[in-house]
Amino acid sequence: MSDKKTTFTSTSQYVASKELLASVNVAVALQKPLLIKGEPGTGKTMLAQAVAESLGKKLVIWNIKSTTKAQEGLYVYDTIQRLYDGQFGEEGVDDIARYIKLGKLGEAFDSDEQVVLLIDEIDKADLEFPNDLLWELDQMEFYIHETKRTVKAKHRPIVIITSNAEKELPDAFLRRCIFHYIDFPNAELMEEIVRTHYPDVEDKLLKDAMDVFYWIRSIKDIRKKPSTSELIDWINALQIGGIPTDRLREELPFVGVVVKKDEDLETVKHRID
Repeated sequence: MSDKKTTFTSTSQYVASKELLASVNVAVALQKPLLIKGEPGTGKTMLAQAVAESLGKKLVIWNIKSTTKAQEGLYVYDTIQRLYDGQFGEEGVDDIARYIKLGKLGEAFDSDEQVVLLIDEIDKADLEFPNDLLWELDQMEFYIHETKRTVKAKHRPIVIITSNAEKELPDAFLRRCIFHYIDFPNAELMEEIVRTHYPDVEDKLLKDAMDVFYWIRSIKDIRKKPSTSELIDWINALQIGGIPTDRLREELPFVGVVVKKDEDLETVKHRID
């Protein structure tokens, strides 16, 4: 098997720091979930896509909402569909297994090949949600009571969990994870990230745009600091618009691509004035 299949490396669309690369590969080697935190826009969700691409594996995404329950990730028993089928005389109603639908965790366990499982924004769910997954993530199996079947992982998935730190996660859950905080990219890494998207961007445009971008982020009263993705979008807008960069800070063309709150826009304009 080639190194590409066993070791995560940056991809054509995702540039990872050495520390992040190391964390991913340690988590893979130790077969532990990788918990990723970082401010919005630092590429937490995109990391799972990059890992799947780099290792040549399928990506399974479980998007967590405030109403999500751990059980939904394992399986659901569609009693309503079974009742409906029974009323209309459908065959096979007595076969309960027909009405068992695997969730995203169940899908990852039941896959014939190893997959990358992204549990995205785990902190959106209630406080018990992470604890409710402890057994399954430890044992890599779960029991379906309706059919008396145990679903055991054919291949332990590579589990990546993201959190925006909206809620504290339980200590018991944290003990089972490898943790990595994605720091906001410094200028050197940011330039490398931008050039993966726009390799032909003019040096002056990139430098001037990054100078303004980091200046805005440095303003103390900014409530929503612009993210990496917003810088990439802004540079694209500047390229498309053919905007001269000599007075970029003074004129702030297409500033709505970077600054998304009214009060932040007023703060930035006040600093210019």
